[in-house]
Amino acid sequence: MSVGTIKQILLLTDGCSNSGGDPVAMAALAYEQGLTINVIGVMDNDTIDEKGMSEIEGIATSGGGVSQIVYAKNLSQTVQMVTRKAMTQTLHGVVNQQLKSILGKSSTVEELPPEKRGEVMEVVDELGESVSMEVLILVDTSASMKHKLPMVKEALLDLSLSLNARMGENKFSVFIFPGKNQEVERLLDWTPKLESLTSVFSKLKPGGITPTGPAIQEAIGHFKKKRSFRSLLSHDDESYFEETI
Repeated sequence: MSVGTIKQILLLTDGCSNSGGDPVAMAALAYEQGLTINVIGVMDNDTIDEKGMSEIEGIATSGGGVSQIVYAKNLSQTVQMVTRKAMTQTLHGVVNQQLKSILGKSSTVEELPPEKRGEVMEVVDELGESVSMEVLILVDTSASMKHKLPMVKEALLDLSLSLNARMGENKFSVFIFPGKNQEVERLLDWTPKLESLTSVFSKLKPGGITPTGPAIQEAIGHFKKKRSFRSLLSHDDESYFEETI
């Protein structure tokens, strides 16, 4: 079964957007274009208000992904869990589509006999280890994230180590919002080199507003840019590109 590359946006934030367009609408646009958005709401000793909770859940729902509210100290394991849960959810959807095309419109994994269902889930687990993944990480660096950013750095490192244990190919990109001189700033372009994540940690500095909508829009554009650039390359050129970014 061919599933292509799973493309995820992982949004780490602690509250409501307060600048730019509607992030929930942007998440829906991302999902239409084959991207899944997962959102982790990060708390310290405080709580996320009702408006913030609603936005976090809305972004994940519209983006076809998973949302989770977590205290900063527990962030590392949550980032890994959410990323893998969303990957499994995506693969589950692909398998259901395949079943419907073979067995009829109403057929899903849940409707299979237990023994067949177990066999299908084994396939999903195997695909989860071998499928290629592209994860664009969006980090909220607004002023209220000041005391949480050290935990974010630890979580990103743990995520890279976790995904490195997979057989499939992984690529990462990291954006922050707000940036130093603009609403959204790219810190790390697409790379399979997991150690590159640590090179951006010194640039995770808090301050400013929370333009979540523009951040998601920029992330969508970055995936598009990658596809457009690859379409211009020959197969040999593309292999070189993949090895050297």
